[in-house]
This record gives sequence, C-alpha cells and structure tokens, in this order.
Amino acid sequence: MNTDLRVRLGALELPNPVVTAAGCAGSGRELAQFFDIAEIGAVTTKSVMLEPHAGRPAPRMAETPSGMLSTTGMQGPGVDVFLQRDLPWLLSRGGRAIISVAGSGTAEFGELARRISAEPGVDAIEVNLSCPDPADPDGRRFADDAARAAAVVSTVRSHARSDLPVLAKLAADVPDVVALATACVEARADGLSMINTVRGMAVDPRTLRPAVAGGIGGLSGPAIRPLAVGCVYRVHEALPEVPIIGMGGVRTGADVVEFMAAGASAVAVGTVNFSDPSACVRVLREFTEALESRGVPRAADLVGAAHRPGTGV
Repeated sequence: MNTDLRVRLGALELPNPVVTAAGCAGSGRELAQFFDIAEIGAVTTKSVMLEPHAGRPAPRMAETPSGMLSTTGMQGPGVDVFLQRDLPWLLSRGGRAIISVAGSGTAEFGELARRISAEPGVDAIEVNLSCPDPADPDGRRFADDAARAAAVVSTVRSHARSDLPVLAKLAADVPDVVALATACVEARADGLSMINTVRGMAVDPRTLRPAVAGGIGGLSGPAIRPLAVGCVYRVHEALPEVPIIGMGGVRTGADVVEFMAAGASAVAVGTVNFSDPSACVRVLREFTEALESRGVPRAADLVGAAHRPGTGV
C-alpha cells in the first residue's frame, strides 16, 4: 500500500507530518549524524533571538518521573550567526526550515521576522509566545495575555513575507487556551503550534534546593501529553479550519496518530530526541505502519478523526 503522507499547514505542504520541536534539535546539525534530516517533514529550529544570549547558569535540566524540566534561558548566538551559519547548513542538507523566533519585546519580534523572511529557503516562522513580556510589571509571558500575544503575532505577520506562514506557539498553562488561539488567529496567524512546555518545579532531595536554576522550569515529555492532546482537541473544535502542529510527549507513531485524530495536521517530536536521537525517523516509520495497518490511504484523512462519528477515518 502506497500511503500518501503529505500534509498541509495552510500554504505550506510537508512530505510527512513528523517535525522536530523547537529547542530539541538545535538547527538539525545535532541529529544529522543519526539520520537524513530531509526524511522528516521539517526541522523547527531552536528559538532565535536578535542578539546573542548566554542563557541561564547551570543546572539547566533535571529529569522528572515522566519527562524533563528545563530552563535554558534562550541561549543562542543571535540571528546574525544563525543566518550566516545554521540556516545555510540546514538548507544544504535538504531540510525544510521552520524558524522559531523569540523576542524581548514586540519590536524585536518584528525585526526578527523581517530579517528571517528575507532569506530564501525558509518555510515558516514559529512565534514563541512563552517569552517574558518586559512591559509586564509581573514578568508574565506574552502567552499569558491574549491581547499581548495577538499584538506580537500581528507585528510578526506585518513584517514577514506575505507568502511565509506564521505559526503562533501557544502555552497550555494560561487562563483560556481557546481564547488565546482565537486571538492569535484573528491577528492573522496562519496556524498554531501547541503546546509549549508547562511551568513546573523539582527540588533536589540532597541539597533541598531547586533542581534547575531559577527554580521554575518548563516541563516536557510524556507527563504533559494528555494535556497537550486535550488542548489540540479543544482548539480544533473551536477553529477547525486552522492548521495545528501538535506536540508534547510524543515518543511513538501511535502518539502521532493520537494528536492528528485530535486535530493536528503535523506533530512535533521533542524531548525523546535527547535519549533517542533517531526518534524522528523511527516515529515516522511507526506512523506509516499504523496507517497501513488501518487501511488509511492518506495521512491528512486522520486530521480531526476524533471529532467525527464512528472511527472518523
């Protein structure tokens, strides 16, 4: 059976729905020694900022019972190095590039969008809305306020090339994820990525101190998958025409099926890359086998199946 794995994120067509999650594959170079990165749908890069950032002091990561707690502090070389070194390398390997951007303010997001969309070969921009908003006196994230998140998305959209899809990356630990998604779409986001890590904490039992610098980190891995699937389901139900990249604890092809049935058009593989750097191609193979065993001719037929009566496919 020749299964058609192609999926669409608005105007962007991918050869298959498996992509990397931002921050879990660098710019693809780290995984390229384990598989051909052109085999997967796309590489979503680590979030790029305008200027170089050293990030938080160690420790930055801590293992949890069913996942990982991390707080890197947006470490990176800045957009100049990314455009001169990392993006050309990724494109030279045939990888499709979804560029995650993170800004310290709305204007910085706009400048990043302008710089990145001027580069040939970029397939989409993902807007990391989990950055702290410097204008907020309580240090809240852009994602914590739908109006501020929408302002960022609107700025990115107005500075980006008109044919370049803009994807808003949403947090789950917000007052209303559907309201946040709706605000971003009304601000002209072409699609959504969800969910980002969930804020959490671990205490080192030996030192009785926080396990990661800064105390609070982002929880990822299997522990958050039911939360992520639920968010995708609710947002797809409210906005069925809006493409979604689903993510959160994906480890197997069956997990990809689950996210797509909930409403995702593509699915990102994240934390598992740290323990299994060939996970993306394994997950893609398992997903393909799952479609064949169910007799599903097209991957796109799975999208939203859980919302339809019967098997939904």
